[in-house]
Amino acid sequence: MAISPTKIIRIGGASGFWGDSAVAAPQLVNQGAVDYLVFDYLAELTMSILAGAKLKDPQMGYATDFVTVAMASVLPQLRAKGIRAVSNAGGVNPEACAQALRDLAATLGVDVKVSVVLGDDLMPQMAELVKADLKEMQSGAKLPSRLVSANAYLGAEPICAALDGGADIVITGRCVDSAVTLGILMHEFGWQAGNPAHLDCLAQGSLAGHLIECGAQGTGGLFTDWQLVPDWAHIGYPIVVCEADGRFVITKPPGTGGLVSVPSVAEQLVYEIGDPAHYLLPDVVCDFTEVRMRQTDHNTVEVLGAKGRPASPTYKVSATYFHGYRCSSQLTIVGIDAVAKARRTGEAIIERTEEMLQQQGLGDYTATNIEVLGAESAYGPMAHWGALATREAVLRLTVQHKQKSALALFAREVAPAGTSFSPGTTGAGGGRSSVSPSIRQYAFLWDKQRVSPLVRHHDGRVQEVATQALGEHYQNASIPPSDYALSSFGNSKLTRGTSVKLGRQVKLIDVAYARSGDKGDTSNIGVIARQPQWVALLREQLTESAVAQWLKHTVKGSVVRYELPGINAFNFVCERALGGGGMASLRNDALGKGMAQILLSMPVWLDEGALE
Repeated sequence: MAISPTKIIRIGGASGFWGDSAVAAPQLVNQGAVDYLVFDYLAELTMSILAGAKLKDPQMGYATDFVTVAMASVLPQLRAKGIRAVSNAGGVNPEACAQALRDLAATLGVDVKVSVVLGDDLMPQMAELVKADLKEMQSGAKLPSRLVSANAYLGAEPICAALDGGADIVITGRCVDSAVTLGILMHEFGWQAGNPAHLDCLAQGSLAGHLIECGAQGTGGLFTDWQLVPDWAHIGYPIVVCEADGRFVITKPPGTGGLVSVPSVAEQLVYEIGDPAHYLLPDVVCDFTEVRMRQTDHNTVEVLGAKGRPASPTYKVSATYFHGYRCSSQLTIVGIDAVAKARRTGEAIIERTEEMLQQQGLGDYTATNIEVLGAESAYGPMAHWGALATREAVLRLTVQHKQKSALALFAREVAPAGTSFSPGTTGAGGGRSSVSPSIRQYAFLWDKQRVSPLVRHHDGRVQEVATQALGEHYQNASIPPSDYALSSFGNSKLTRGTSVKLGRQVKLIDVAYARSGDKGDTSNIGVIARQPQWVALLREQLTESAVAQWLKHTVKGSVVRYELPGINAFNFVCERALGGGGMASLRNDALGKGMAQILLSMPVWLDEGALE
């Protein structure tokens, strides 16, 4: 298929996770003038939840909100306007999701062609997985004996094939988040994963998908300078306007809230990436180090410069396995010394219930965690003294055990604290806590040639999609930082640093933006200089060892720093940072959303020439 030289495609990002707002799809359909909607539902944590849901009910295991909320609100309008949709809502049961959507369409009297991407489920290959002597990507641990699920992160090629086959809506299981966008662009523009001439376009298309895969995070959500973001209640959802040569702009529907600026979009670029020169995807290896951004209009940012290299010969696989049970409970403590009273209450509950477990022959908890919310527990030793003196605190207790009955005992023994221990104890978090399975993630690499992506087309045809991106020329080598020309943020302003004096200590937030996210037990923190002249200052002071020292209360592994000179940014990859991550973590901030905020409190020094 030849590349179209003139076509422009508008794609709206209608979901960033399972649970995103119901306003997104109607807003984009009614105000966005989009050609496509894409929905991303499958965070690593979500896969664990869906695997647990399918254990309880074989007809579940998909993101039900896609059908009952999103599609129920817009399906007739989609068909009337000719808007097509791609979603990974299929989770661990895409066929069930597709059938539920067909049933909805029949109820609404809408004729819709639904195709399904299959082949990511590797559970039928369990015997091969066991023989392969696999190692977990982060910990190096061996494959657990009993998996709940194992799903390969498929790429964009089967999505493209489904659209080529005439689908109005494509439902996938596990695929990389950006693939729902890239598959559309490959279909519309004729880009091919196996064509060396298309590698940069594939990288640009993947970046477009990355910028909208988290919904309103691409339009001012979670922005460091949140005070500048107008009208949160009506925040706009992101739209990428893409051209055949890979160029695109990111914007949002007119008349909506939110903010699309170079700094806010740059924050989304650094979200949940590792080495920016070697961002691994099934269809292409992306180099984002030279990406440049320019404000071209109000709430419109042009994005250029992503480079592509041949993809690796392996898929990443996200497996989940059962690891006992967990339970979390909360109590509110009011009054003088609330923090100390809350902590002593938690210690007493743990001590009492451990003795009861021993008496009943149930054994110890496998893990416990006590946090006092409102006392800056996430800051560890950097907690402000004022927070420790708060007169209202929330005790959060989380425990794990191999047996469900042990945690049922724990859940019963939390409420008695209301009459037994600290004065001012109230608010038991809405009643007795429930016990849930602890399902953990296990990630590994698997040869692409041992995976068979399939498309079940809307007319019943089944097509095997042989991936073209087998990586014969793949190079597993990072591109070292070089003397890139540093770009300016154009219309951005120093909103936090206007009171900074020369030659004095300031907080990192005065000179930088930051955003953090998670991949399993690894957290990444992207830090972007507010002005190009501050990059050298940050390079000198924001070292790997300095960041590791500041976050030592939560990061137990290594810290590696990467640079993105094109947007004046650094990316810090922090390993063993989230207490196991996802459903394995007992922490309140299991996804590392607050880690950038903690780092932004770090002091840095400005010399006399820093603002010249």
